[in-house]
Amino acid sequence: MGLCHPSWIGVYKWGALVPNYHPSGNFMADNNPVATTFEQSVRSRKKSGKRLAGKVVVQILPTLEKGGVERGTIEMADAVIREGGRAVVISNGGQLVSRLLRLGGEHYDLPVHTKNPLKWFFIRRHVRDVLVKTGADIVHIRSRAPAWIALPVAKAMKIPVVTTIHGRLRRVNPFKKIYNSIMMRGDRVIAISNYIYRMVMEQFPYVADRLLTIHRGVDIDIFSPENVSAQRVIRISNMLDIPDDCAIVMLPARPTDWKGADLLIEAASKLNDINFVVLLIGAADGTDDYQQGLIKMIKSHDLSGKVRLCQGVDDMAATLMLADVVLMPSRSPEPFGRVAIEASAMGCPVIAFNHGGAAESILPGVTGWLAEPVSATSLAECMKEAITMKPRARMTLSKKAREFVGKNFNSTKMCDETIGIYEKLMARRRRA
Repeated sequence: MGLCHPSWIGVYKWGALVPNYHPSGNFMADNNPVATTFEQSVRSRKKSGKRLAGKVVVQILPTLEKGGVERGTIEMADAVIREGGRAVVISNGGQLVSRLLRLGGEHYDLPVHTKNPLKWFFIRRHVRDVLVKTGADIVHIRSRAPAWIALPVAKAMKIPVVTTIHGRLRRVNPFKKIYNSIMMRGDRVIAISNYIYRMVMEQFPYVADRLLTIHRGVDIDIFSPENVSAQRVIRISNMLDIPDDCAIVMLPARPTDWKGADLLIEAASKLNDINFVVLLIGAADGTDDYQQGLIKMIKSHDLSGKVRLCQGVDDMAATLMLADVVLMPSRSPEPFGRVAIEASAMGCPVIAFNHGGAAESILPGVTGWLAEPVSATSLAECMKEAITMKPRARMTLSKKAREFVGKNFNSTKMCDETIGIYEKLMARRRRA
């Protein structure tokens, strides 16, 4: 049976409302169980209330490609709809647009990703058209370039603005600080971790009365071992050619140097007496130079066959089911680190460096391990402890990890707290 019915959903393309028809029937090909699971999860949730009845929330971000910011946007759109509101997103498009539309949201395709100031004035006219057309009650901006474009428009229209700071604000030069400062002009400014909160306060202390932390969350309906079928796990196991006779160490990450794949390889070289395989999920999607650099390092440490470069996967929940331990050895502090909470939600031990936002989502010795930052030796020690855990200890850690994430880092909590901000700002606007 199809999961969606025929519907006309508007897609805004540079000033024109283009109908986008979705025929009934299965919304995705059979070989994409992640999206299927996501949609089934969303459809199984009943509307939790009418906190946003009749209200229009417009989220603005550069693109809707795959990533933590984008997934958080989709989760927030789902929450808005469940609370009786209308979820609108403005971006330059991407793979997740279809998912947004299937939830019942609306997408307006504008180049709000551009960092060229010469184009901002013209794009602002189109953003204003969308805000007028939709009757926006709240504008939620998730990145700096879109903020420079849309925030002045929303302010001129007296629409409350929420900004979320998803990344690190590096103090490279005075011009960069000015560029970053646009995010501080929201009526409320959300930091995605205490680490980001402290970074903002160090550079922009004047925002203290409008700044708060709302940790990112994981959808515990999707990232739940009980909801992952054996068929999905077998499919990913075959795709990655997972061996049955050794421990699986996994690093799911974008193929960039700062994610620390080289440190993991160095750490692995120190564990000659343990039988395991390291899977660098996503590394095979990197540039030739990136891949060749890792391959050269693998060979120099005599780890050929023990460390593999793998392509990205389309079902992270099922992939994590296959891991004995998941690592986040990022060289630079992560703003938050969604992989850690996804793995913990699946009951998988996690190792990260003790810096940045990742340190907030792991209880050392209870739900995972925090290694000394950028130390391959410390990382190897944690890996050895995780891989050689006794079954009873592993079961205890798994249970505590799932409880910890479910209580503190679930997407429902994240969305509920964000909607609370929307409500307060809209109430203040009515009193003004």
